[in-house]
Amino acid sequence: MDILKFITAGSVDDGKSTLIGRLLYDSEAILADQLEALHASNRKNDDGSIDLAILTDGLKAEREQGITIDVAYKYFETDKRKFIIADAPGHIQYTRNMVTGASNAALAIILIDARKGVVEQTTRHSFLVSLLQIPQVVVAINKMDMVDYSEDVYKQIVADYKKLAAKVNLDNVTYIPVSALKGDNIVYPSSKMTWYLGDSLLQHLENVEITIDDSSAHARLPVQWVVRPQTDALHDYRGYAGRVSSGSFKVNDKVTVLPSGFSSTISKIEVYDKQPAEALAGMSVTVHLQDNIDISRGDIIVNSAGQPQLSNVIEADLCWMDTRPLDTSLTYLVQHNTKTIRCKIQEIIYKVNINTLEKDFDEEFKLNDIGRIVIKTAEPLAFDPYQVNKANGGAIIIDSRTNVTVGALMLRQSVE
Repeated sequence: MDILKFITAGSVDDGKSTLIGRLLYDSEAILADQLEALHASNRKNDDGSIDLAILTDGLKAEREQGITIDVAYKYFETDKRKFIIADAPGHIQYTRNMVTGASNAALAIILIDARKGVVEQTTRHSFLVSLLQIPQVVVAINKMDMVDYSEDVYKQIVADYKKLAAKVNLDNVTYIPVSALKGDNIVYPSSKMTWYLGDSLLQHLENVEITIDDSSAHARLPVQWVVRPQTDALHDYRGYAGRVSSGSFKVNDKVTVLPSGFSSTISKIEVYDKQPAEALAGMSVTVHLQDNIDISRGDIIVNSAGQPQLSNVIEADLCWMDTRPLDTSLTYLVQHNTKTIRCKIQEIIYKVNINTLEKDFDEEFKLNDIGRIVIKTAEPLAFDPYQVNKANGGAIIIDSRTNVTVGALMLRQSVE
């Protein structure tokens, strides 16, 4: 079975944690001890039913305040698919937490309160989903029970969101009216909304198509370790170990090693004690080349027919994650795949007001700010534009003084 990683996002009190709790509860994906603790809890809804948000509110502060603060991950499976859920906080001060949770998601569920419609935070979350290039979006219009399951309310919110989706360039948007509290259209189709003819949320999650980039043109293998046993039995053994980040490699493929630019041909692929003819994205492999080339950790092996950009001056989108503002006078570290080198923020082009989507040319980057910068690295990076290949287009910025991750980068293009 394949795995669908998805994130939930929405305004405060839109019911994200309750929706996930309902999804787990109704799909019978809760362990016996969790179920016992759930029934023993004194947190109840107004109608006396169990508060299912307890299942994802793991922090004491979250349970006390009834809000989501950090990203909570939950795992469950059905007969058709396995799932990893990231329940992300809706508060603006936790934007960095949402970016972290969404970075590897293939689908985003954006919740909208049926009573309030599209609000400012909806714009913010939709912009982040677009920025992070999440390919599938579900707009779950929640709390339909509080608007008497009105089809007119649903249609108006769909119309309003379509305008927003066009503004932030979101495609593949599916709209589902739900009530997480009552369980309508979460796992089972609702008898209260017979006017809605689509799938329930779980049915959609089970059947939505997950696109896997297996293109040889995007074949990327960041080298994590050079394997040289240098024993009598393996005197001539030389392999390059790492995880294929995107695309696919085959034996006899022509490959290039960057940043050196030397080329060779794959002679063998090893996975444990097997020798497959092909290595796909996500596989940890050891690759052997026909020629002895000087390769070290941080280099990247790519298909010669589809090479990434190679530059040390790069335009990128940045989400700042540190309580201390960005300091353009400091030297930071940038980690791109297995390569970590020194860098400086050469220019702040603009920030984005993620509530209005307007550009802000204030040159101070603070916690949770998002915008566009130019970064200069000590050595060239072999990268793909994030919008083309997320796996080879993302990087992080590290404060060299504290070793703390202070920023997330979406690399866009080289600057001549």
